[in-house]
Amino acid sequence: MKYTLFFKEALPEEYYLLGGKGASLASMSAADLPVPVGFCITTHAYADFLHGSALAEAIYQKVNGIDCANVAELDQVSEEVRGLLLVSPLPSEVEHSIKASYHQLCALAGATNDLPVAVRSSATAEDLPDASFAGQQDTYLWVVGEEEVIEHVRRCWASLYTSRAINYRRNQQIREDEVLMSVVIQKMVNARTAGVAMTLNPTNGDRSKIVIDASWGLGEAVVSGEVTPDNFLVDKVMMEVLASNIQNKHIEHVPDKINRRVLTREILDDRATQPSLSEEEVKIVCRMAKIIEKHYRCPQDIEWAIDADLPAGQNFTLLQSRPETVWSQKKAPAASSVKTGMEGILNTLMNPLASKK
Repeated sequence: MKYTLFFKEALPEEYYLLGGKGASLASMSAADLPVPVGFCITTHAYADFLHGSALAEAIYQKVNGIDCANVAELDQVSEEVRGLLLVSPLPSEVEHSIKASYHQLCALAGATNDLPVAVRSSATAEDLPDASFAGQQDTYLWVVGEEEVIEHVRRCWASLYTSRAINYRRNQQIREDEVLMSVVIQKMVNARTAGVAMTLNPTNGDRSKIVIDASWGLGEAVVSGEVTPDNFLVDKVMMEVLASNIQNKHIEHVPDKINRRVLTREILDDRATQPSLSEEEVKIVCRMAKIIEKHYRCPQDIEWAIDADLPAGQNFTLLQSRPETVWSQKKAPAASSVKTGMEGILNTLMNPLASKK
Protein backbone atom coordinates (compact mmCIF):
# COMPACT_ATOMS: atom_id res chain seq x y z
CA MET A 1 0.00 0.00 0.00
CA LYS A 2 1.39 3.40 -1.04
CA TYR A 3 1.48 5.99 1.73
CA THR A 4 3.31 8.60 -0.37
CA LEU A 5 3.37 9.43 -4.09
CA PHE A 6 5.56 12.03 -5.76
CA PHE A 7 3.71 14.33 -8.17
CA LYS A 8 5.50 12.85 -11.19
CA GLU A 9 4.54 9.26 -10.31
CA ALA A 10 1.00 9.98 -9.15
CA LEU A 11 -1.90 9.53 -11.57
CA PRO A 12 -4.27 12.53 -11.64
CA GLU A 13 -7.28 10.21 -11.86
CA GLU A 14 -6.33 8.74 -8.46
CA TYR A 15 -8.37 11.48 -6.83
CA TYR A 16 -9.41 9.17 -4.00
CA LEU A 17 -5.71 8.87 -3.01
CA LEU A 18 -4.55 12.43 -3.65
CA GLY A 19 -7.50 14.68 -2.84
CA GLY A 20 -8.37 17.71 -4.94
CA LYS A 21 -5.17 19.70 -4.54
CA GLY A 22 -2.90 16.69 -4.90
CA ALA A 23 -4.67 15.45 -8.04
CA SER A 24 -4.40 18.91 -9.59
CA LEU A 25 -0.66 19.12 -8.86
CA ALA A 26 -0.14 15.63 -10.28
CA SER A 27 -2.04 16.59 -13.41
CA MET A 28 -0.03 19.78 -13.94
CA SER A 29 3.25 17.97 -13.25
CA ALA A 30 2.34 15.31 -15.83
CA ALA A 31 1.78 18.12 -18.34
CA ASP A 32 5.28 19.49 -17.57
CA LEU A 33 3.90 22.72 -16.17
CA PRO A 34 6.19 24.64 -13.76
CA VAL A 35 5.08 23.08 -10.47
CA PRO A 36 7.57 23.00 -7.55
CA VAL A 37 8.61 19.42 -6.78
CA GLY A 38 6.77 17.57 -4.06
CA PHE A 39 4.77 14.54 -3.00
CA CYS A 40 1.38 13.61 -1.61
CA ILE A 41 0.78 11.72 1.59
CA THR A 42 -2.11 9.59 0.37
CA THR A 43 -5.49 9.07 1.95
CA HIS A 44 -4.33 5.52 2.76
CA ALA A 45 -2.00 7.04 5.37
CA TYR A 46 -4.84 9.03 6.94
CA ALA A 47 -7.22 6.05 6.86
CA ASP A 48 -4.69 3.72 8.46
CA PHE A 49 -3.96 6.37 11.09
CA LEU A 50 -7.67 6.63 11.94
CA HIS A 51 -8.44 2.92 11.93
CA GLY A 52 -5.09 1.72 13.28
CA SER A 53 -5.55 3.94 16.33
CA ALA A 54 -9.25 3.07 16.66
CA LEU A 55 -9.98 6.77 16.24
CA ALA A 56 -12.50 6.56 13.41
CA GLU A 57 -15.48 5.23 15.37
CA ALA A 58 -14.94 7.63 18.27
CA ILE A 59 -14.58 10.64 15.96
CA TYR A 60 -17.57 9.82 13.76
CA GLN A 61 -19.74 9.22 16.82
CA LYS A 62 -18.76 12.56 18.37
CA VAL A 63 -19.20 14.56 15.16
CA ASN A 64 -22.42 12.94 13.97
CA GLY A 65 -24.05 13.70 17.31
CA ILE A 66 -23.40 17.45 17.12
CA ASP A 67 -26.16 20.03 16.90
CA CYS A 68 -24.28 22.48 14.64
CA ALA A 69 -26.68 25.26 15.60
CA ASN A 70 -25.24 25.01 19.11
CA VAL A 71 -21.97 26.90 18.62
CA ALA A 72 -20.58 26.03 22.04
CA GLU A 73 -21.19 22.31 21.49
CA LEU A 74 -19.71 22.49 17.99
CA ASP A 75 -16.57 24.22 19.23
CA GLN A 76 -16.15 21.79 22.13
CA VAL A 77 -16.41 18.67 19.97
CA SER A 78 -14.13 20.23 17.36
CA GLU A 79 -11.48 20.87 20.01
CA GLU A 80 -11.80 17.33 21.42
CA VAL A 81 -11.49 15.64 18.02
CA ARG A 82 -8.55 17.77 16.92
CA GLY A 83 -6.85 17.03 20.22
CA LEU A 84 -7.19 13.29 19.61
CA LEU A 85 -5.69 13.59 16.14
CA LEU A 86 -2.75 15.65 17.39
CA VAL A 87 -1.66 13.22 20.13
CA SER A 88 -2.51 9.75 18.83
CA PRO A 89 0.55 7.80 17.58
CA LEU A 90 1.07 7.28 13.85
CA PRO A 91 1.49 3.73 12.55
CA SER A 92 5.25 3.17 12.23
CA GLU A 93 5.01 2.38 8.50
CA VAL A 94 3.18 5.64 7.83
CA GLU A 95 5.71 7.71 9.77
CA HIS A 96 8.67 5.98 8.11
CA SER A 97 7.20 6.51 4.63
CA ILE A 98 6.63 10.23 5.22
CA LYS A 99 10.14 10.77 6.56
CA ALA A 100 11.75 8.77 3.74
CA SER A 101 9.87 10.76 1.10
CA TYR A 102 10.85 14.05 2.74
CA HIS A 103 14.53 13.02 2.59
CA GLN A 104 14.08 12.05 -1.05
CA LEU A 105 12.53 15.46 -1.75
CA CYS A 106 15.49 17.15 -0.05
CA ALA A 107 17.83 15.22 -2.35
CA LEU A 108 15.80 16.14 -5.45
CA ALA A 109 16.02 19.81 -4.50
CA GLY A 110 19.76 19.60 -3.88
CA ALA A 111 19.37 20.31 -0.18
CA THR A 112 20.52 18.54 2.95
CA ASN A 113 17.82 17.18 5.25
CA ASP A 114 16.42 20.62 6.06
CA LEU A 115 14.56 21.68 2.91
CA PRO A 116 11.81 24.24 3.66
CA VAL A 117 8.47 22.92 2.44
CA ALA A 118 4.83 23.95 2.31
CA VAL A 119 2.46 21.49 3.97
CA ARG A 120 -1.04 21.74 2.51
CA SER A 121 -4.25 19.86 3.08
CA SER A 122 -5.89 18.06 0.16
CA ALA A 123 -9.28 16.70 1.15
CA THR A 124 -11.28 14.41 -1.11
CA ALA A 125 -14.20 16.87 -1.13
CA GLU A 126 -11.91 19.75 -2.07
CA ASP A 127 -11.56 21.64 -5.38
CA LEU A 128 -14.64 20.09 -6.94
CA PRO A 129 -16.82 22.34 -9.12
CA ASP A 130 -19.91 21.52 -7.05
CA ALA A 131 -18.23 21.73 -3.62
CA SER A 132 -16.42 24.99 -2.92
CA PHE A 133 -14.23 23.49 -0.25
CA ALA A 134 -11.28 25.87 -0.79
CA GLY A 135 -9.93 27.35 2.41
CA GLN A 136 -11.69 24.93 4.76
CA GLN A 137 -8.44 23.24 5.81
CA ASP A 138 -5.03 24.58 6.74
CA THR A 139 -1.77 25.38 4.97
CA TYR A 140 1.60 25.67 6.71
CA LEU A 141 4.60 27.41 5.15
CA TRP A 142 8.36 27.14 5.64
CA VAL A 143 8.23 23.85 7.53
CA VAL A 144 11.76 22.45 8.01
CA GLY A 145 12.94 18.98 9.09
CA GLU A 146 11.29 15.57 9.28
CA GLU A 147 9.84 15.99 12.77
CA GLU A 148 8.28 19.35 11.88
CA VAL A 149 6.83 17.80 8.73
CA ILE A 150 5.20 15.02 10.78
CA GLU A 151 3.82 17.55 13.25
CA HIS A 152 2.28 19.68 10.50
CA VAL A 153 0.84 16.67 8.71
CA ARG A 154 -1.02 15.94 11.95
CA ARG A 155 -2.24 19.54 12.00
CA CYS A 156 -3.53 19.22 8.44
CA TRP A 157 -5.40 16.05 9.36
CA ALA A 158 -6.80 17.79 12.44
CA SER A 159 -7.90 20.80 10.38
CA LEU A 160 -10.53 18.55 8.80
CA TYR A 161 -12.36 18.95 12.12
CA THR A 162 -12.39 22.68 12.73
CA SER A 163 -15.83 24.00 13.64
CA ARG A 164 -16.06 25.68 10.26
CA ALA A 165 -15.18 22.51 8.32
CA ILE A 166 -17.60 20.33 10.31
CA ASN A 167 -20.42 22.84 9.81
CA TYR A 168 -19.64 23.14 6.10
CA ARG A 169 -19.89 19.38 5.58
CA ARG A 170 -23.14 19.23 7.53
CA ASN A 171 -24.65 22.02 5.41
CA GLN A 172 -23.47 20.35 2.20
CA GLN A 173 -24.75 16.95 3.39
CA ILE A 174 -21.28 15.40 3.07
CA ARG A 175 -20.98 12.35 5.32
CA GLU A 176 -17.99 12.22 7.67
CA ASP A 177 -16.83 8.84 6.38
CA GLU A 178 -16.93 10.16 2.80
CA VAL A 179 -14.12 12.64 3.40
CA LEU A 180 -10.50 11.57 3.63
CA MET A 181 -7.41 13.76 3.82
CA SER A 182 -4.32 13.67 1.68
CA VAL A 183 -1.50 16.10 2.50
CA VAL A 184 0.74 17.83 -0.04
CA ILE A 185 4.42 18.32 0.82
CA GLN A 186 5.98 20.75 -1.66
CA LYS A 187 9.28 22.57 -2.01
CA MET A 188 8.82 26.07 -0.64
CA VAL A 189 8.94 28.93 -3.14
CA ASN A 190 10.81 32.06 -2.08
CA ALA A 191 8.22 34.32 -3.66
CA ARG A 192 9.18 37.83 -4.69
CA THR A 193 5.61 38.33 -5.90
CA ALA A 194 2.60 36.05 -5.69
CA GLY A 195 -1.10 36.10 -6.29
CA VAL A 196 -4.07 34.62 -8.08
CA ALA A 197 -5.25 34.61 -11.68
CA MET A 198 -8.80 33.95 -12.88
CA THR A 199 -9.31 32.92 -16.49
CA LEU A 200 -12.55 34.87 -16.60
CA ASN A 201 -13.68 38.18 -15.16
CA PRO A 202 -15.14 37.27 -11.73
CA THR A 203 -17.32 40.39 -11.69
CA ASN A 204 -19.35 39.44 -14.77
CA GLY A 205 -18.19 36.00 -15.96
CA ASP A 206 -16.60 37.34 -19.18
CA ARG A 207 -14.42 34.49 -20.48
CA SER A 208 -12.58 36.77 -22.90
CA LYS A 209 -10.70 38.33 -19.98
CA ILE A 210 -8.09 37.28 -17.42
CA VAL A 211 -7.97 38.97 -14.03
CA ILE A 212 -4.78 38.96 -11.96
CA ASP A 213 -4.35 39.95 -8.31
CA ALA A 214 -0.74 40.32 -7.17
CA SER A 215 1.26 41.55 -4.20
CA TRP A 216 4.79 41.40 -2.83
CA GLY A 217 6.00 38.29 -1.00
CA LEU A 218 4.11 35.06 -0.41
CA GLY A 219 0.56 34.83 -1.69
CA GLU A 220 -1.06 34.32 1.70
CA ALA A 221 -1.38 38.10 2.14
CA VAL A 222 -3.56 38.18 -0.99
CA VAL A 223 -5.57 35.03 -0.27
CA SER A 224 -6.27 36.07 3.33
CA GLY A 225 -7.21 39.63 2.38
CA GLU A 226 -4.51 41.25 4.54
CA VAL A 227 -3.55 43.53 1.66
CA THR A 228 -5.47 44.97 -1.24
CA PRO A 229 -3.50 43.58 -4.18
CA ASP A 230 -2.60 45.12 -7.49
CA ASN A 231 -5.28 44.23 -10.01
CA PHE A 232 -4.84 43.73 -13.75
CA LEU A 233 -7.64 43.18 -16.28
CA VAL A 234 -6.22 41.61 -19.44
CA ASP A 235 -7.69 40.80 -22.84
CA LYS A 236 -7.27 37.03 -23.20
CA VAL A 237 -6.72 37.12 -26.98
CA MET A 238 -4.65 40.26 -27.54
CA MET A 239 -2.81 39.93 -24.19
CA GLU A 240 -3.33 43.65 -23.67
CA VAL A 241 -3.77 45.15 -20.20
CA LEU A 242 -7.15 46.88 -20.38
CA ALA A 243 -7.08 48.26 -16.84
CA SER A 244 -4.74 48.19 -13.86
CA ASN A 245 -5.20 49.31 -10.29
CA ILE A 246 -1.94 49.59 -8.35
CA GLN A 247 -2.47 49.57 -4.59
CA ASN A 248 -0.46 50.55 -1.53
CA LYS A 249 0.74 47.11 -0.48
CA HIS A 250 1.87 47.93 3.04
CA ILE A 251 2.95 44.44 4.19
CA GLU A 252 4.44 41.26 2.78
CA HIS A 253 4.89 37.71 4.05
CA VAL A 254 8.52 36.65 3.73
CA PRO A 255 10.61 33.72 5.02
CA ASP A 256 12.70 34.15 8.15
CA LYS A 257 15.39 31.62 7.26
CA ILE A 258 17.19 31.89 10.60
CA ASN A 259 14.15 31.20 12.77
CA ARG A 260 12.57 28.89 10.18
CA ARG A 261 9.23 30.58 9.91
CA VAL A 262 7.26 33.07 7.86
CA LEU A 263 7.03 36.61 9.16
CA THR A 264 4.91 39.60 8.23
CA ARG A 265 7.07 42.57 7.28
CA GLU A 266 5.99 46.15 6.78
CA ILE A 267 6.98 47.70 3.46
CA LEU A 268 8.26 51.16 4.25
CA ASP A 269 9.89 52.23 0.97
CA ASP A 270 8.50 53.22 -2.44
CA ARG A 271 8.07 49.57 -3.36
CA ALA A 272 4.75 49.58 -1.50
CA THR A 273 3.12 51.67 -4.23
CA GLN A 274 5.00 50.23 -7.20
CA PRO A 275 3.49 47.53 -9.44
CA SER A 276 4.31 44.07 -8.12
CA LEU A 277 4.41 42.71 -11.69
CA SER A 278 6.15 44.17 -14.73
CA GLU A 279 4.30 44.35 -18.05
CA GLU A 280 6.22 41.31 -19.28
CA GLU A 281 5.42 39.37 -16.09
CA VAL A 282 1.71 40.13 -16.53
CA LYS A 283 1.95 38.55 -19.99
CA ILE A 284 3.81 35.53 -18.59
CA VAL A 285 1.08 34.97 -15.97
CA CYS A 286 -1.60 35.31 -18.66
CA ARG A 287 0.11 32.94 -21.08
CA MET A 288 0.42 30.32 -18.37
CA ALA A 289 -3.19 30.89 -17.26
CA LYS A 290 -4.38 30.20 -20.82
CA ILE A 291 -2.32 27.00 -20.96
CA ILE A 292 -3.81 25.81 -17.66
CA GLU A 293 -7.36 26.62 -18.77
CA LYS A 294 -6.77 24.67 -21.99
CA HIS A 295 -5.32 21.78 -19.98
CA TYR A 296 -8.41 21.53 -17.76
CA ARG A 297 -10.92 22.64 -20.42
CA CYS A 298 -12.74 24.95 -18.02
CA PRO A 299 -12.17 28.36 -16.35
CA GLN A 300 -9.60 28.21 -13.57
CA ASP A 301 -8.74 29.92 -10.29
CA ILE A 302 -4.93 29.77 -10.18
CA GLU A 303 -2.41 30.48 -7.41
CA TRP A 304 1.08 31.35 -8.69
CA ALA A 305 4.36 32.92 -7.59
CA ILE A 306 7.45 34.57 -9.05
CA ASP A 307 10.42 32.78 -7.44
CA ALA A 308 13.13 35.19 -6.28
CA ASP A 309 15.72 32.38 -6.39
CA LEU A 310 15.27 31.67 -10.13
CA PRO A 311 16.37 33.76 -13.14
CA ALA A 312 13.92 35.96 -15.04
CA GLY A 313 11.99 34.01 -17.63
CA GLN A 314 12.28 30.80 -15.59
CA ASN A 315 10.87 32.03 -12.30
CA PHE A 316 7.11 31.59 -12.79
CA THR A 317 5.77 28.77 -10.61
CA LEU A 318 2.33 27.21 -10.29
CA LEU A 319 1.17 26.51 -6.76
CA GLN A 320 -2.41 25.42 -7.31
CA SER A 321 -5.27 25.48 -9.79
CA ARG A 322 -8.91 24.70 -9.18
CA PRO A 323 -12.08 25.09 -11.26
CA GLU A 324 -13.79 28.46 -11.00
CA THR A 325 -17.02 27.70 -9.14
CA VAL A 326 -19.33 30.70 -9.55
CA TRP A 327 -19.80 31.69 -13.18
CA SER A 328 -18.84 28.27 -14.54
CA GLN A 329 -21.99 26.80 -12.97
CA LYS A 330 -24.27 29.33 -14.65
CA LYS A 331 -25.79 28.43 -17.98
CA ALA A 332 -24.54 30.63 -20.78
CA PRO A 333 -27.30 32.69 -22.48
CA ALA A 334 -28.40 31.40 -25.88
CA ALA A 335 -26.82 33.21 -28.82
CA SER A 336 -29.26 35.54 -30.59
CA SER A 337 -27.75 34.77 -33.98
CA VAL A 338 -24.86 32.99 -35.62
CA LYS A 339 -21.87 35.30 -35.90
CA THR A 340 -20.06 35.39 -39.21
CA GLY A 341 -17.04 37.08 -40.73
CA MET A 342 -14.56 38.90 -38.48
CA GLU A 343 -17.10 39.08 -35.64
CA GLY A 344 -17.42 35.30 -35.71
CA ILE A 345 -13.65 34.79 -35.80
CA LEU A 346 -13.11 37.10 -32.82
CA ASN A 347 -15.93 35.44 -30.90
CA THR A 348 -14.34 32.02 -31.44
CA LEU A 349 -10.92 33.29 -30.38
CA MET A 350 -12.24 34.94 -27.24
CA ASN A 351 -14.53 32.07 -26.26
CA PRO A 352 -12.67 28.91 -27.36
CA LEU A 353 -14.34 26.72 -24.77
CA ALA A 354 -17.84 27.82 -25.74
CA SER A 355 -17.10 27.18 -29.42
CA LYS A 356 -16.54 23.48 -28.71
CA LYS A 357 -19.90 22.90 -27.10
